[in-house]
Amino acid sequence: MEQPIIKVDHVTTKGVMTKSNTPLGGYSVNPYVGCPHACKYCYASFMKRFTGHTEDWGTFMDVKDWPVIANPKKYAGQKIIIGTVTDGYNPLEERYRKTRQLLTELKDSGADILICTKSDLVLRDMDLLMEINRKNRLTVSWSVNTLDEEFKNDMDAAVSIERRLAAMKQVYDAGIRTVCFISPVFPGLTDIEAIFHRAKDQCDLIWLENLNLRGGFKADIMKYIAEKHPELFPLYEMIYNKKNRSYFRMLEQKAEEMARVNNCQFVDNETPYERVPQGHPTIVDYFYHEEVRGTGNSGKRNK
Repeated sequence: MEQPIIKVDHVTTKGVMTKSNTPLGGYSVNPYVGCPHACKYCYASFMKRFTGHTEDWGTFMDVKDWPVIANPKKYAGQKIIIGTVTDGYNPLEERYRKTRQLLTELKDSGADILICTKSDLVLRDMDLLMEINRKNRLTVSWSVNTLDEEFKNDMDAAVSIERRLAAMKQVYDAGIRTVCFISPVFPGLTDIEAIFHRAKDQCDLIWLENLNLRGGFKADIMKYIAEKHPELFPLYEMIYNKKNRSYFRMLEQKAEEMARVNNCQFVDNETPYERVPQGHPTIVDYFYHEEVRGTGNSGKRNK
């Protein structure tokens, strides 16, 4: 997918920290609104309704200007997740440097900082990441839901999978905790076992999250499957129109067996904080995100 032309505006906000309803709890921080990656499956496109934007998701971005975080130590011990809606290391970060500004303001906070990205631009800030890692808990997560660059290009305009994996290795080798976030898992297309074996020696955690089709992009994804992978369309009908969970239950069992065979911990909706022996990442089951949203890293689900 080619990088779309992005309309850029600046917005002044009262603050940049927002209480998070992700499974990990804490705070969500997004230095930007909108995202040039333009992922076809992006749940964050719902943000348009709160911002007044009518443009297509992926064609606009608001650069946030916020007051300096005057008392960063108030977040000591708190989870801070950067990039829950907009990748903080999207291509425009190279120019606007808002994520670097945010990390600079938080570097002495004592917070538990998680960066979620699809980019290798994070490597630009290795000096700052190393400093943060000495003083705080720090984790960097890359979304990798395929090893097929053609499929990746059909779905987003972010950097290649190989560039993501190379960045993950460099950060991991520097002693910083890393995550391979296999998300979203496309039924019949995402090979969780192949990705596991490709990434297991350079990450501490493997997260699994299913493709959750809702909102305006559901029709687009179903159309894509019908046209590009018609053999899978009955499976998608079963999962997304008939609400049959058997496929993802099967994947949960496969992931648990994969963990057992490779001497890895397997946990449900909970992210342990320890580093693990190389090659034995903890596998975390975040399937059915609607059941784990807002559960605060408790290991429990909303049934």
